[in-house]
Amino acid sequence: MTFCDDIEARSTLQREAMMRHPFVLGIGDGSLSDERFKHFMTQDYLYLIDYARVLAMGTVKAPDLPTMSWFAGAVDYILNTEMDLHRSYCAGIGISPSELEATVHAPTTYSYTSFLLRVVQIGSFGELIAALVPCIWGYWQVGKMLDDAGPPKSAPQYAEWIRTYASEESKTVALEAREFCDRAAQDAAPSEIAAMSEAYITCTRYEVAFWQMAWDLEEWPA
Repeated sequence: MTFCDDIEARSTLQREAMMRHPFVLGIGDGSLSDERFKHFMTQDYLYLIDYARVLAMGTVKAPDLPTMSWFAGAVDYILNTEMDLHRSYCAGIGISPSELEATVHAPTTYSYTSFLLRVVQIGSFGELIAALVPCIWGYWQVGKMLDDAGPPKSAPQYAEWIRTYASEESKTVALEAREFCDRAAQDAAPSEIAAMSEAYITCTRYEVAFWQMAWDLEEWPA
């Protein structure tokens, strides 16, 4: 059993909570309110910005040139392709560029991205990739589950979101990230394995919390 197989088995409750969260199921059947989805998309925009920073540090900490190349490519894709796609998608659902740029981190978004940035600053490469896999793997799994069930015909904006994360490209990236994580764990000392496990499990919890943040329309207290 690989590291990712083992840690996923130990994260079953969190993974099931992600897959069966009412926000996710609402995307799947088209019943999710526009307000909740817009809140998610604006917060996800902020998440992507810090996610790109984390990937950039992965290039610095990568153990070899092929891994550096993968992380550098991922940074380039997010900054020069995915961010434009995200802005375009947001415009299509009624979120203006000015509204998107004025978004303030919700408490959960701020906590999640702060944790990721902390890991890349003080942790090893193994901890870094272990912290990234829950998001990459989880979104592909959610996309595949919803796509297998049939995207909602009544909500084309959600069907498009589902197709994005159910794509072969999304699957390939998820499998590659897991491979990097498993490879890092192969040569890791027990103390690093423990740190990788903590980072992975913490981020599975944050993934559940991120769905809940969007569901609750979470904002800072007045």
